[in-house]
Amino acid sequence: MNSNILKNITTLSLIITIQLFLFSCDTKSIYDKDKRIENSVWNRKDTMKFNVEINDTISLHNFYINIRNSTDYKYSNIYFFIKTDFPDGNNITDTVECTLADIDGKWRGKGIGKIKDNRFLLKKGIRFLQKGVYTFEFQQAMRVKNLSGIEDIGIRIERE
Repeated sequence: MNSNILKNITTLSLIITIQLFLFSCDTKSIYDKDKRIENSVWNRKDTMKFNVEINDTISLHNFYINIRNSTDYKYSNIYFFIKTDFPDGNNITDTVECTLADIDGKWRGKGIGKIKDNRFLLKKGIRFLQKGVYTFEFQQAMRVKNLSGIEDIGIRIERE
């Protein structure tokens, strides 16, 4: 094989390896997962659950909600009930609103075409006080039986 071709293949392989390493490393994230809403129709009784193992009770964390919506979504916002089950068996429930479109109807979030990706900071600088599995359970709270146009729901927890 020609030495120039071999040199080019080696250089290209090295560049690809470095790019994969850089793009796959996210040292801040301890959990980042999205779940698909079946047929993009979310029944008010259906819940989306995320089980997160927490071992770090010292560091501060940021908690985000990920929402992927279609531009066919009929509302400018979405309300959730979020139930948090703690490792010790206790739980709390919060009501959360996320704004998906501004007052002029322009969609927030990133994306070209009909799908928009949003990430909302729910809580900043929180410390998990217990080690173990936390369960975060999302339920849509939009006062409609079947909510159309929400594609995915997810959470991201990262070290601050």
